[in-house]
Amino acid sequence: MAQVERYSYLSYKSCVSSNKPVWGLGRDAISLEQPFMSPEAAIPRGLTPSQVAEHFSSEKSNVRIKFDHGTTTLAFKFKDGVIVAVDSRATAGSWIASQTVKKVIEINPYLLGTMAGGAADCSYWERRLARECRLYELENKERISVAAASKILTNMVYPYRGYGISMGTMICGWDKKGPGLYYVDSDGSRLTNNIFSVGSGSTYAYGVLDSEYSWDMSVEAARELGKRAIYHATHRDAYSGGVVNLYHMRETGWEKISQTDVMQLHFQYKDEEK
Repeated sequence: MAQVERYSYLSYKSCVSSNKPVWGLGRDAISLEQPFMSPEAAIPRGLTPSQVAEHFSSEKSNVRIKFDHGTTTLAFKFKDGVIVAVDSRATAGSWIASQTVKKVIEINPYLLGTMAGGAADCSYWERRLARECRLYELENKERISVAAASKILTNMVYPYRGYGISMGTMICGWDKKGPGLYYVDSDGSRLTNNIFSVGSGSTYAYGVLDSEYSWDMSVEAARELGKRAIYHATHRDAYSGGVVNLYHMRETGWEKISQTDVMQLHFQYKDEEK
């Protein structure tokens, strides 16, 4: 619990209101002793992260950076674990930057995270989460729960809301309570449910998931549903594509099931319709 509490917003505010050394001014001042705001990411004295982000994103600024995001990621729980399926396309506006992005981050053998939004933001914060989960194991002699891991991530990114971070991730895992699935975003939102899909193609994926999902479905049907939902999203959403990476979270840990090109799935499903 202490590992989670030290990332809380109240802890952050208490440091800011104390006499500890800080960067910045006003309500956005950053304590150098806070674990989620380390000196290595410090900015010049007198500027706050929100002021820096505003310069690049404000309508009034001459220098404007507007990120266009596109991806499709999904995860759902069922009786035999959690299925995680993602595409692999990275886009910069209308330009396809890569078709081979790994959008599932392997936090530890019992935790997975997905990437949607800014690739750098998701990768950085989930790697920070992996470090904290390992420290929790060393301090408490047991694996961290999925709920606690997602809460740590929420508390780490919450003070940065409005600073230009773009992250929509799903934390999936298996702990003492069984399969766990949480959605966490860069605004500090944290939700739990049986089904989540994140990204520009999520509406198409939800259409397939809602029509075929069942808690009691078989392992084979669940894996096929994950692939089919991502395929249909890539077929309709220009910002999603590449390959479908499929993972299955079990009691024994995660397992990568397949990596299938969406073009191969297209012809496979077309042949099945004949």
